[in-house]
Amino acid sequence: MPDKFHDECAVFGIYGHKEAANLTYLGLYALQHRGQESSGIVSTDGHNFNVEKGMGLVADIFTKKEIRRLKGTKAIGHNRYSTAGESNHRNIQPLTVNYAFGHLALAHNGNLTNASVLRSELEAYGSIFQSDSDSEVIVHLIAHSKGESFLNRLIEALSLVRGAYSLALLTEHEMVAARDPYGFRPLCLGRYKDAWIVASETCAFDLIGAEFVREVEPGEVIVVNDQGLTSHHPFIVPETPAKCVFEYVYFARPDSKIFGNYAVYPVRKALGRQLAKEAMVPADIVIPVPDSGVPAALGFSEGAGIPFEIGLTRNHYIGRTFIEPEQSIRHFGVKLKLNAVPDVLEGKRVVVVDDSIVRGTTSRKIVKMLRNAGAKEIHMRISSPPTIAPCFYGIDTPTQKELIGSSHNIEEIRKYITADSLAYLSLEGMLNAAPGRNDHYCHACFTDQYPIPFTKAEEIQLGLFDVNTSPR
Repeated sequence: MPDKFHDECAVFGIYGHKEAANLTYLGLYALQHRGQESSGIVSTDGHNFNVEKGMGLVADIFTKKEIRRLKGTKAIGHNRYSTAGESNHRNIQPLTVNYAFGHLALAHNGNLTNASVLRSELEAYGSIFQSDSDSEVIVHLIAHSKGESFLNRLIEALSLVRGAYSLALLTEHEMVAARDPYGFRPLCLGRYKDAWIVASETCAFDLIGAEFVREVEPGEVIVVNDQGLTSHHPFIVPETPAKCVFEYVYFARPDSKIFGNYAVYPVRKALGRQLAKEAMVPADIVIPVPDSGVPAALGFSEGAGIPFEIGLTRNHYIGRTFIEPEQSIRHFGVKLKLNAVPDVLEGKRVVVVDDSIVRGTTSRKIVKMLRNAGAKEIHMRISSPPTIAPCFYGIDTPTQKELIGSSHNIEEIRKYITADSLAYLSLEGMLNAAPGRNDHYCHACFTDQYPIPFTKAEEIQLGLFDVNTSPR
């Protein structure tokens, strides 16, 4: 079973370039880490929509032949890991429809907490859904709206949904980007020559040589057409945003800038330095669990004054263990993915730095692997607090009962993973290391405190409500 949270999704869009589809392909390639289950691109020449989708990685789906078929100067794309809906072809995004206003394509990063409630209402009015994705609710709400323009229809639709969304939408004549008022997921605005670009992270801009302009603000709707770019703020933005702090801990690429042009890599190093202040232990070397644990391990090494070494090597050619579909592969997953380096470890007191522990299964196997390689002592250090609650804002997480931190204290977890010691970064330490004020981040997975109160119907939908007990 996976011992990491699943990545959410990636969106990319470009308006006004003759190689729109090719640039979208490159942007999705840079954003592959955010979704490795399926990918799709939709382009338009102002008249027709061209669609290419497939299950698998970006490089495996799109060939030169497919890219040539995606004609037009406007395109949006999406990488998916399912957070709502089954893993199959009909759920691949961008979703496309043809309705009264013409063609529409939608790419969504996030998760709508009231999707099931809205879907039931829409179906009662005659809507026929083609996918299991919560994102399709937005499409039907747009189609049902009586607004006189696409922008008005979109605003009306988004005013009815709850939860997290960073969106890229495409019509024959416009590209639209929108971000929920809490700003859960990142969304960036860029410029490539005369073209406007939106992307989940700035690493997509770096690959194609685009300029980062700014982030799409929480509650903002941006419209790009032949008249240029216009910005709209139709929604009430809460005083306290809820940007996902786990983006800094794990999800975003280290070379990206998110949430107000803050670089991810130095934040991860700062998490490691803070961890060294809080959980110092005598040791000979500090090693990371690659790749996500590397920056925090470097920070811990600097903060503790203990040499940094590579004691675990990673095989980069098998994909991320936790999304392998076959149980037989999962059984060998850690051995396929990681291998210990005995010459580095033998006889050493080792600090092992990782970004999180979800179920504890991988950490347990890593500790065993390090002992077999000759490590004298193994001290596990985690650059975030214990994960005790699932996320409902665009991350596919296990249920609460499957999270080892929700049912076991730190000493019990230490015994389970068989480490000599175990320590997590404190919530206060994590928030102090993150950029900006502490209350600007959603940390529900660490605290079980969700920024948007759930209605009773949402609690039932999300599996939080027990008819025999009071709702949370």
